Amino acid sequence: MTTVLAAREQTRARYPDEEGYVERDGIRVFWERYGEGEPTFLLPPTWEIVHSRFWKCQIPYLSRHGRVVTFDPRGNGRSDRPRDYDAYRRREFARDAVAVLDAAGVDRAIVIAWCDMGESLILAAEHPGRVAGVVFIAPALPTREAEVAPYPFDEVLDTEEGWAKENRHYWLRDWRGYLEWFFSQCFTEPHSTKQVEDCVGWGQETDAETILAGFRGWDTKELDPETVVGLCARVRCPTLVVQGTEDELVEPGWGVELAEELGCPLIMLEGSGHGPHARDPVRTNLLLRDFAETVAPSAGSRQLRWSRALQRRRRALYLSSPIGLGHARRDIAIARELRELHPDLEVDWLAQDPVTRLLEDGGERIHPASRLLASESRHIEREAGDHDLHCFQAIRRMDEILVANFMVFHEVVADGGYDLVVGDEAWDVDYYWHENPELKRTAFGWMTDFVGWVPMPEGGEREAFLTADYNTEMIEQVARFPRVRDRAVFVGNPDDIVPLDFGPGLPGIREWTEQHYAFAGYVTGFDPAVLGDRQELRERLGWRPEERVVVVTVGGSGVGLALLRGVVASFPEAARRVDGLRMVAVAGPRIDPGALQAPAGVEVLGHVPDLYRHLAACDLAVVQGGLSTTMELTACRRPFLYFPLRNHFEQNVHVAHRLDRHRAGRRMDYATTTPESIAEAITVEVGRPVDYRPVETTGAARAAALLAELL
Repeated sequence: MTTVLAAREQTRARYPDEEGYVERDGIRVFWERYGEGEPTFLLPPTWEIVHSRFWKCQIPYLSRHGRVVTFDPRGNGRSDRPRDYDAYRRREFARDAVAVLDAAGVDRAIVIAWCDMGESLILAAEHPGRVAGVVFIAPALPTREAEVAPYPFDEVLDTEEGWAKENRHYWLRDWRGYLEWFFSQCFTEPHSTKQVEDCVGWGQETDAETILAGFRGWDTKELDPETVVGLCARVRCPTLVVQGTEDELVEPGWGVELAEELGCPLIMLEGSGHGPHARDPVRTNLLLRDFAETVAPSAGSRQLRWSRALQRRRRALYLSSPIGLGHARRDIAIARELRELHPDLEVDWLAQDPVTRLLEDGGERIHPASRLLASESRHIEREAGDHDLHCFQAIRRMDEILVANFMVFHEVVADGGYDLVVGDEAWDVDYYWHENPELKRTAFGWMTDFVGWVPMPEGGEREAFLTADYNTEMIEQVARFPRVRDRAVFVGNPDDIVPLDFGPGLPGIREWTEQHYAFAGYVTGFDPAVLGDRQELRERLGWRPEERVVVVTVGGSGVGLALLRGVVASFPEAARRVDGLRMVAVAGPRIDPGALQAPAGVEVLGHVPDLYRHLAACDLAVVQGGLSTTMELTACRRPFLYFPLRNHFEQNVHVAHRLDRHRAGRRMDYATTTPESIAEAITVEVGRPVDYRPVETTGAARAAALLAELL
């Protein structure tokens, strides 16, 4: 047994507190523990086609309310891959579960079983002292004779269509093809591309030969009806069956009949397929927590407080995107304007580092639940390469973080008595409130500065399909549940919207946005006019009149380290060309200044809360292609070079369109630049007069006025 000291290769919303192996009959099984206290939730594996990561949307939430134990099945994940058929019998998996509970120091657990083919039923029936309760999700447990498989498993077939893929020879010939078909049947709900991709990926971590070692057809994999009925009669703990009505892999009637045999409640999920814990994680998580409360009620009494409606102060919960500090600056400005309109308004912030630093500097109040949020910035940093961030795919792969953070948000709103929630690109809230509109109980103001996922050329046809699918789902959500967004605010103007459509056969982005959004104009978060005389500002920063100052900054995440290093490396050549050149490199809150290896003459700063003052005073800025920083420079009328991150659709399409409209900045291509070409561009651009389109200074007040109507 080992204690986890470092994060593993893939970003997770929650990392294990303990991990290790149990060994039985020479076979090692890998397990993990998350959280402390009671109750304990055991999340066992289904059959070997996937491993314990398929519980990724449940682990962060349940481990905040108790202890979670998972383990990989024999044949996948980090567990061994025996080649003996008997090693894969359902009773062996049940015995593995007991060994894992022993290793984790758990006496009794609530078992959450997906597609149980007998292991959890055996565990509850034959080890009653270890099981406090069981939830069966889409159980594959027949209580009557089932239909015979349409195709023989071991024979060579003359077709590969549909269930003919459920065949030994096809598995050996095209294992990935089988996985793609099988999981398309598992997730029958529209717009389930991510869930299918996840499971296909986990299925590829084993191989057909391993799976075949324990598989001789479903009639040998599943328990027979007589055994199932006999085991049900021996179960004494509370149980629950959760069954999707559109389950294409297990006949929904099996779940109904199992609940009858167990004499337990049945929850039918209308429209759900075989994997509701992955496709509808919010609803599933809440069902699991409700069941746990019936089995093991929370200890201690909870004090409740209520006040009459007209005696309550107005309260708002503000969520500011942690990906880019510019969001926080504009959100603070909007919150201040909101308080001008409603002086009795209390604003709490549910936010993450590095946004919390800026909020604290501004004297704002941060909700204590913020510490429970999984880091979106850290995920984005890990997704980035050498000035390369595939933004769309990075956000797709952030799904478990978004689920985890929505569950935190849901509890905060349920307990907080808020009159208004403001979400500045709070993708988790917007998506999961649309998926679960019955959970929305307060006004919601949604804000964004771009609309529409856009495919990048390198993504090819697949990415074009995926972005159109994501756009379609959003359009359908808004059409079906317009009440979720009580007010949608676009941070900008209609002309800032790209002249594209959402995908083949879908509406134009501008046309649709004008129908569904109000426009606030751009929000800089500050008024350049109040900064005063530029020379006086330079003096306060310690810059001499004869110096030509270049400020290099790449935002609040660690994604821009490569660009910072490249620009810093250009300084000696640029200084040779430009007399009195001074360079100020801003590492920001998440980059170690020492990592830049700056040459003499380059000043390196860490986190600068009022960075816009440096931008307003400089002679030239070199930045990424993020909207906030480039628009601050546009508003301050300073020349700048900007380098959009490769594959970042927002910077390359949405931001670039807006900057072109404002005639602002000089676009650079990181892939083709060298320190010498950067030095040449600095020489040409430093101190150059600009003719930008003006940026409005009333955006914060206009946005606040639109949101204030919801109060």
